[in-house]
Amino acid sequence: MIGDTSIVAVLSGDLIGSSEAPPKETSIAINRILATTAKIETWDGNGPTYFTRMRGDGWQVVISNPTYALRAALKVFANQISAKETGYLQTRIAIGLGTMNAFDGADLSSASGSAFEASGRTLDAMTRSDRFAIAGSGVSPLHQAVVELTEEQIGRWTPEQAEAAAYYLSPSDPTLKDIAGELGISTQAVHSRIRGAGAQALRNVVEHWEDTPC
Repeated sequence: MIGDTSIVAVLSGDLIGSSEAPPKETSIAINRILATTAKIETWDGNGPTYFTRMRGDGWQVVISNPTYALRAALKVFANQISAKETGYLQTRIAIGLGTMNAFDGADLSSASGSAFEASGRTLDAMTRSDRFAIAGSGVSPLHQAVVELTEEQIGRWTPEQAEAAAYYLSPSDPTLKDIAGELGISTQAVHSRIRGAGAQALRNVVEHWEDTPC
């Protein structure tokens, strides 16, 4: 049995425009989210993520340390929008905060709790133009406003900016030199992408978010 009614964050999402995309691109996009959540699982103080694919182009994942909720959503979104091999398919992400009841196995289809309910209802209420939303235990109007402003910023990202931001927003706080080495570009080019993405401000936002969790 997994879970003990602890407080977690549940991210629920679906791909935007997948009905018009080749099935191969949809599968690659879902697998890319799985790979991203596997990395999130290794973040200090986090735990198992239990990624599960839902309803064809849908997906769900547990963030065991709920303070990472916003950073994890940004990481997933950035890695999706920067992927040429998926046709740059984007994903909507609904963050739900609350409890996770014990469940059998690692498949979230049998999982329950207030975090799952909040995340699922919020995703159902999102429009096709929405990207981020949040609801659940301890969520205040200020948290919702931060998520709305974050959504506004990421809606302007180019694939190149998103790629750099995905590295920059990791909790290990990589330097521009580190990112340049990963991407095979100059530090000046990384700086330009980070600045264009507003990633410096977003890094400050997620750090303050994690210092004053829901």
